[in-house]
Amino acid sequence: MKDPAEELYREEIMDHYQNPRNYGKMESPDIAYHDYNPVCGDEVEMQLKLEDGMVKEAMFTGKGCTISQAAASMLTGEVRGKGIKDAVAMTQSDMLKIIRINPGPVRVKCAMLALRALQKGIIQHEAAKAR
Repeated sequence: MKDPAEELYREEIMDHYQNPRNYGKMESPDIAYHDYNPVCGDEVEMQLKLEDGMVKEAMFTGKGCTISQAAASMLTGEVRGKGIKDAVAMTQSDMLKIIRINPGPVRVKCAMLALRALQKGIIQHEAAKAR
């Protein structure tokens, strides 16, 4: 028997895939980082505008499977208003709580692609500022 809550979460994933939130190119982002999974071909570029160490705006572009693109859409909403240190500290467990499904061991990389791009972008941005 299917868990009704899990079915609802799967519908939410499909909705974010078919109607992505915050999708598109941001004009003059403070951070833009493109990442991809060479095994499956999923791609995501995360773009951020920062203000006082906080994520003021987050957008993404990309192509790939339902999970990778829905996760990027969901993550952009989650990180708005969050401190960049908090965003960098997010874990796989945090990301799975955002998407609210267990993608399984093979698809977990799909779910993590957007978070990885976001974190690498922030780290790269902070390192450049420190120079």
